[in-house]
Parts: sequence; C-alpha cells; structure tokens
Amino acid sequence: MFDETVQAARLERLLARHRDAVVAEPVRGRPSLVRRDQILVAGQDVPAVEDLVRRWRDTTEEGPGAARVHLRAPAGVDVCELAAELHGHHGLAVAPNHLVHGQPMWWTGPAGRPRPAAPPVPPAAPGAGRRPVTVAVLDTGMSPHPWYETTDWYAAQRAEVTEVLDADLDYELDAQAGHGTFIAGVLLRHAPGVRIRALRVIGGDGVGDELGVLRALAWLSEWGRADVANLSLGCHTYDDRPSPVVARAVAALARRTVVVACAGNHASDRPFWPAALKHVVAVAALDGGERAWFSDHGWWVDASAPGVDVTSCFVRFDGPRPPVHGIDPDAFAGYATWSGTSFAAPAVAGRIADLAATERIPAPLAAARLLDPAGRRVSPELGVILTP
Repeated sequence: MFDETVQAARLERLLARHRDAVVAEPVRGRPSLVRRDQILVAGQDVPAVEDLVRRWRDTTEEGPGAARVHLRAPAGVDVCELAAELHGHHGLAVAPNHLVHGQPMWWTGPAGRPRPAAPPVPPAAPGAGRRPVTVAVLDTGMSPHPWYETTDWYAAQRAEVTEVLDADLDYELDAQAGHGTFIAGVLLRHAPGVRIRALRVIGGDGVGDELGVLRALAWLSEWGRADVANLSLGCHTYDDRPSPVVARAVAALARRTVVVACAGNHASDRPFWPAALKHVVAVAALDGGERAWFSDHGWWVDASAPGVDVTSCFVRFDGPRPPVHGIDPDAFAGYATWSGTSFAAPAVAGRIADLAATERIPAPLAAARLLDPAGRRVSPELGVILTP
C-alpha cells in the first residue's frame, strides 16, 4: 500500500528542487504537477494565443515541437484555467507545461529503488540476416557499459547523453539516475543488436517536463530514423485529458515510428499520458502472470509484460551507506534489479524491434503482429499479456 506520509515527504522534496512547480488539483484526489506561469502552444497557434493573452504575456520562447509562453508572475494567472479556455472555447492547441516523471516514480516519489545485482546473462549475439533497427529512448541518458560502449552508435552520442548521477552533490545516487542505462539493457536483452538513440529528457531525480519531451519528439520526427521510441515516463494531466500539444507531436512521430510508453505505477486506472494516447502502445507491468500490485491498468492499456525484479545493466556508483550483514545496499558495480512499468515498456519495445529485425519488416507491422490478440491471453485492463 502507498504510505501517504512518505508520499507527502517526497512531494515536498520535489517541490523544493523544482521551485517553479505547483500542484494542480481541480478535482480532489486527482493531482498533477505543472510549471508555474507557463503554457505550451503548437507553432501554428502562437500568433492567436499571443493576442489573446497579451495582458499577461511576458515572453515567448519558440522552438521545435511547441512554443513556451511565459506569463507575468504578478498577474497570478491559473495556467490550467487559461489552457482550458483557449483550447475549449477557441480550439487552440494549448496546455499547461506538466511535469513528467520517469517510472518507477509515482507522481510523488519512486515505487522502489534499484538494488545492486550480480551480472545477468548478457545480451545474445545478433543472428545473421537481421535488418538494422533503431530504438529511441527518451529518458535520463545512458552511461558507458560493457554491453554497448564499444558500439559505433553509442560512441557517436556518448558525450551528450552520459547520465548525471549525483546532481545535488549529496554523495547519494539520485533517485532515478541509471534509469536510461537500465532501460537500454532491457532493450538489448530482448532485441540483440538493436541500435539505441538516447535523448535526455528527464534528470537523475526522474523529473522533466512536457516541453522537453516535445523537443525530443520533434527532433525524432525530423531525424526520421527511429523504428521504435520508448518513453518510460509520463504524467497525469490537470483535467485527465491529453495535452493537445503532446497529442499532435506523438501523432506526427507515430506515422513512421512505433511509440511505446509505460502505463505508470499508481495502482490506478486513471489515464497516464502519453501512454493513454491512441497512437501509443501503453504497457502495464506483470508479476508472474498477473498484474503487479503497483501497475496502472485500464481500458487504455494495450499490453503488459514482466516488470517486477527485472535485472539489467546499470551505472557504477558507491554511495555513503554502510554494508548491512556484509551487503552494501548502495554499491553498484554495473548491474541492478529494479521494478516498475518503466521496465515492462522496453520489454515490449524490444520484442517489437526484434521481430522487425528478424523478419525484416516495418516496425508498425511487427507491433501489429506482436499485439494481435488472436491466440493470446487478453485482459480488459492489461491488454495483451506478454510473458517470456
């Protein structure tokens, strides 16, 4: 069960670290987090929005994916109410800039920390005759690891994506540092030989925002070489509806790329975005053959895969905690065990990529085959059940 005291403490730490973040809770018990005095606007709607908010607008920061409009703080504008007005009454693609969280993070804190582990069986050697397949990973980045550090695809991006492990300099591993590295290992174990393109959109504390995700989605759409994109992150929105700005960006990318996202770790059927978008494969977590206790679920989930006590590659880090009964709880030697829908998602993304590579077929066709309910166990709240 969730400990409300622990959740409150984690939320307090998050707000202290992200001082422009506020809790938006129009419906009690259904909170979200947004950046204060910011709205996101699809490019073609910027002139109209600037005219409508001219009384409060401070600056506009244009860029790929969306523009960010900063409002003057003294105006005290409720960005959720403003977005609802501009979108609902004027038909403009406008939304608050929601914070997104890497999962295993609940909206107020991590469902579980990684634990040091012995090295698992490394990824198998790729078979002959496979076509090259690329999976984009929007996450915390990737640190060097023997499983992939000698590949050309990692060497080309290493300097820009190496993870930041202790951003607050407290000598402890940040709550989700290593998250992207771990996901890369899950992908490689399910799709040997796959090429990974990492894009850092969340920090080691597991927190980013929709603007960062939009920038990455726009870059991927322009790049045009990702067969699959894995997003082990997301958020609840203030009105439980998708951000129209994010929805447009995902739809544009999904024309050529299969987008896979984690369903979230709130033990809830509340839609988690972007997973709940119709152009996204939403993945819940299994514990054995059943739903993991923490996993989100609902009509919007498309598939589920193992997400409890997953072992993968990880960063190297030795924290300050002393050994307990001869076991050092925060000494990581490149491998870890972790739980969360974060790690169910790349299991599905990897299986799609592997099928596309071995059968030499487009990724969308591979996804359709893998998720075909014919002959598979299907749950109304977990989608197609994909066990090993």
